[in-house]
Amino acid sequence: MSDKIYNVLFLCTGNSARSILGEAILNNVGEGRFRAWSAGSQPKGEVHPMALSVLDGLGFDTAGMRSKSWEEFAEPGAPQFDFIFTVCDNAAGETCPVWIGHPMTAHWGIEDPAAVEGKGQRDAFMQALRYLQNRISLFVALPLASLDEMATRRKLQEIGQREGASAKARAGE
Repeated sequence: MSDKIYNVLFLCTGNSARSILGEAILNNVGEGRFRAWSAGSQPKGEVHPMALSVLDGLGFDTAGMRSKSWEEFAEPGAPQFDFIFTVCDNAAGETCPVWIGHPMTAHWGIEDPAAVEGKGQRDAFMQALRYLQNRISLFVALPLASLDEMATRRKLQEIGQREGASAKARAGE
């Protein structure tokens, strides 16, 4: 078993909901083998209150979580990522910074729970969290040290097309 710690970045446009959920989940279930961050191309400047409420209610650590630009991670001294996952369709189509080390990327798009207003919003966040938990559990279980690059890319794409995938993710874009 490898002692390597894999650095993972979850990207979304606003970095206030889905990418925040991904960061919290992977840091919780990554068993010390993974370190996760999140960022956005056009960060909202604050984490969505329902994202924090759902995460806090389930016992996830939300200390220090903030909405931030992906530019922070393109600067000298930033972590070098092994994997970058886009979790919203807008971010998947944007021109990203050039990432040092050429990390593997995959689109794991899911519908935006923040787009739901009113009584159904908590349920939308819980559903997004479940979809991300399922994908991240599959990712964490991959034998990364023994898979070649092509097999890893294929597995990451398959994970992104699981239940709850946005139309763009299902299309393999």
